[in-house]
Amino acid sequence: MTRLLPGGVALAILALLVGGALGALLWTAPAIDLGALWADAYLRHVISFTIWQASLSAALSIGFAIPVARALARRQAFPGREAILRLFGLPLVIPTIVAVFGIVAIYGQVGLLNRLTAALGLPTQQYLYGLPGILIAHVFFNLPLAVRLMLPVWQAIPGELWRLSAQLGMRSGQIFRLIEWPLLRQVLPGVAGLVFMLCFTSFAVVLTLGGGPASTTVEVAIYQALRFEFDLGRAVLLALVQLLLCGALIALGQSLARPVTLAPTPQRPHDRPDLAPLGGRIADAIAIAAGTTLVLLPILAVLYAGVTGPIGVVLGDPRLWDAALRSLGVALAAGVLSLAFGWAMLLTSRELRLRRYRPRAADAIEVSGSAVLVVTPLVLGTGFFVLLSPIADVFALALVLVVIVNAIMGLPYVIRVLGPPVMRVAEQHDRLCASLGISGWNRFRLVEWPAVRRSAGLALALCAALATGDLGAIALFGTQDTTTLPLLMYQRMASYQMEQAAVTALVLVGLCLLLFVIIERGVGGRGRA
Repeated sequence: MTRLLPGGVALAILALLVGGALGALLWTAPAIDLGALWADAYLRHVISFTIWQASLSAALSIGFAIPVARALARRQAFPGREAILRLFGLPLVIPTIVAVFGIVAIYGQVGLLNRLTAALGLPTQQYLYGLPGILIAHVFFNLPLAVRLMLPVWQAIPGELWRLSAQLGMRSGQIFRLIEWPLLRQVLPGVAGLVFMLCFTSFAVVLTLGGGPASTTVEVAIYQALRFEFDLGRAVLLALVQLLLCGALIALGQSLARPVTLAPTPQRPHDRPDLAPLGGRIADAIAIAAGTTLVLLPILAVLYAGVTGPIGVVLGDPRLWDAALRSLGVALAAGVLSLAFGWAMLLTSRELRLRRYRPRAADAIEVSGSAVLVVTPLVLGTGFFVLLSPIADVFALALVLVVIVNAIMGLPYVIRVLGPPVMRVAEQHDRLCASLGISGWNRFRLVEWPAVRRSAGLALALCAALATGDLGAIALFGTQDTTTLPLLMYQRMASYQMEQAAVTALVLVGLCLLLFVIIERGVGGRGRA
């Protein structure tokens, strides 16, 4: 029974936190009349715009990602390919507010493109703030993700098919239509659904690039209702709408999902027959160059603006270091909490699956850890605000609440990264440990930790890095005394202190990367994955 205790305690605390927040929303919510809700022009516009921008963002991200992924799959051995794949991993971990700054530096009114346009004697354009800016930012973040998720499709195509297509003299278009597309369309619903959800719940991008009420999403409307209008009823109503829409979208995605095996095939490899034509090489070069440029330019803009900005002035500002220390404390606390909760749940799940033969109960525990994706940070934060405001000063508890929200949001990553090695070590060593009488601390020290150390380091580093750059929870609860680096950077951008914001962005990126590397190598060491 004691083996079930860690996960039971973690689940109870998680249920208390998330259930308490959601229960507070339901308890305080006004009677929801869907007809009246849709009759409210503002709410109708916010919901419609949220769905519209997420749909456009997903369509553009997937539409541009397909030719880039296909080009990378076709060209397996060109200089810089591995560097491009690594570059495509950066938007997944770079703080959103930092990337937004880079996008403004490229596409803003005084950005690189407008400066080049002015140098050519052409009129400059102001198009960034509003729907165009939101779409540009979402494509920046989600095109690399979609490319990395779709690349395994081509690895799963047997070499025999390439030999057959060569014997039949198939051209590139025929190969795509008859070989690649049938497999690609099986994974597209899942990839598109994930990208849509990320765009649907986007907060920092819309907050900074939305440009006004006409481009407000549900997430930003919740924030505005609480922080600016102090309209608790509207915030609760919007949070419940967000929760219902996210739940419905995830349920729809699950119903459309089909299991697809995308492991590399064991057959003898064979070159594609459409590699040699000049037109294909030019098209692939253009696709790869365009995708790389889209991702690389904002990152280079952040680095350039940071190193050429007023470094001495910003680094001499004590507010920067206070904010950096708070961000560091939030990141470490949230990462450790998330890792502890996730590990405890996985241990109990493993016990139920391997020793008690209750796979459904084990699945339920793991799904409950991932189900928090339905509850966005703004929805969870609104629930905590409603729950605690009658009995405590919510803003005095800001950093504690930010740690809790980020720890909960990190659980799906911990379960995904740590789950396979935790299960594998039990499958491989349970009988040996039982025969040698190794248990408790000795089992953890000698068997468990060496086997899962690298994965634990990666999970902790990922959660800490994501918490370092999070703007959602701290934007809701933050004050002058609890400002973190992302909030400080947003405040400087909002007050048009772009040079100071550039240096702050450089410090934030440096802190994220340094924290990630130190934790991954320090905790992960050289253990087996």
